[in-house]
Amino acid sequence: MKRIICILMSAVILLAALSGCSGQTVDSAPEPQMLLGEGTVLSQPEKPESSQGSGEVPSASDPIVLSSQTEALSSAAASSSAPIPSGGSSSGQSSSSSQSSSMAPGSSVPSGSSQVSSGSSGSSSSQPGGSSSGYDGDEYRAVWFSYLDLSGMLKGKSQAAFRQNIKAAFQNVSDLGCNVAIVQVRPFADALYESEYFPWSYLCTGTEGKNPGYDPLQVMIEEAHDLGLEIEAWVNPYRIRTSGNNNALCSSNIASQWEDEEEDYVIRYGGGIYYNPARPAVRELIVNGVRELVENYNLDGIHFDDYFYPSPNDSFDSIAYREYKSGGGSLSLGDWRRENVNILIRDVYSAIKATDSSVRFGVSPQGNPSNNYNSQYIDVDKWLSNQGYVDYICPQIYFGFNNATHPFAETVELWNQKIKVSGISLYIGLAPYKIGLTDTWAGNGKNEWINDSAILARQVQSARDYKKYGGFALFRYASLFNPDSSVKSQVEKEKNALADVL
Repeated sequence: MKRIICILMSAVILLAALSGCSGQTVDSAPEPQMLLGEGTVLSQPEKPESSQGSGEVPSASDPIVLSSQTEALSSAAASSSAPIPSGGSSSGQSSSSSQSSSMAPGSSVPSGSSQVSSGSSGSSSSQPGGSSSGYDGDEYRAVWFSYLDLSGMLKGKSQAAFRQNIKAAFQNVSDLGCNVAIVQVRPFADALYESEYFPWSYLCTGTEGKNPGYDPLQVMIEEAHDLGLEIEAWVNPYRIRTSGNNNALCSSNIASQWEDEEEDYVIRYGGGIYYNPARPAVRELIVNGVRELVENYNLDGIHFDDYFYPSPNDSFDSIAYREYKSGGGSLSLGDWRRENVNILIRDVYSAIKATDSSVRFGVSPQGNPSNNYNSQYIDVDKWLSNQGYVDYICPQIYFGFNNATHPFAETVELWNQKIKVSGISLYIGLAPYKIGLTDTWAGNGKNEWINDSAILARQVQSARDYKKYGGFALFRYASLFNPDSSVKSQVEKEKNALADVL
């Protein structure tokens, strides 16, 4: 008997030793990554600078060409079947410490296939704040493809080469267990598709207005649907050029024509060029462009991000505001700006539903509500308290659990409580681009993305407990499937942990 006990005790000790091996660490000095405005009064911008800010063309440090499926997932990811959707469809990571940690405590979540559903549904599980879980197995699992991701796959490529590239990329998304691709098809008042209203994007050929000889959006739709993925067209409504983008506007671009003929339909500000949200002709152009997409393409959704007003400075639209006030208008500048955006969002929603009611419309604002209201001039609370604005909201909650000012769980709860009407889902924007990096503005939580290798999985599990939760979106493709070599090992750990809960 003593011999048996000794054998059993030895086995227990051996198992404990083996389980402890996963805690190995590799020390290195993380290099902080600055985000646009983060840490200022207009703090916590939601996308890294290279994705939407100054850099328009990917640099050598952002290699995104993908001609084959080179990112093989571990057995954990490979064994996770991709959900089958209904409807048929920053880079710059550097210097990290590849250090693993255990998953947060909590019960296991359902696995297997799930479909994207519009609107939230309840279940019996409880969550702080008195809400019940909205997760019932139907989950929106998206990956953002920014123009930086697409440029290297597309620019100067033949149709066959681009098809091969995007097919491999979508296969990676599917293998991870995700079911939606959000592709940026109108990044700079241009189009990655044939449009009546916007010129061909310079991202296709290097020259704005030049036809690449095929339709990249149609190729993406075909390849996404063939893999059982849904696909949403990501549109930047007001942005024409950002600071540092020196690509010339072609003569057929209405922005160029308006800049010559109209006083302030197009505004140059802070080194960038923007449509004026106050002008009805601008709103009509944007709505027509969205309607065209829904009419001509078999899309599953239309997606706006967090680019609305470029500045709180009152000089940006002073001419239009003076006209409004002289005509008897009584709204403050801030309320007037917010109403200009409200009109656009309502009109876009109506145009989509009148064309194809099955196509969803969502917006991805910043995760910090005060920034949205006071600097972007979007009234998210109004959208989420009334029908007719959005089908989903996808706040960019790019914060860790230990973020000093916007801890993840509390921020999700805040957004969960904002949705006051039925039929609107809460999707959570997550930040793979932070994996392995110092989170500069997170206070005491600045090393969380270095010391933990399962944050994304924990965040998905945590968010599933909230009543309005319907899914998540990952920013962005290259951060997951073509990261910098210094963080690649940790990115793989994060992907494997995430695949385990999908």
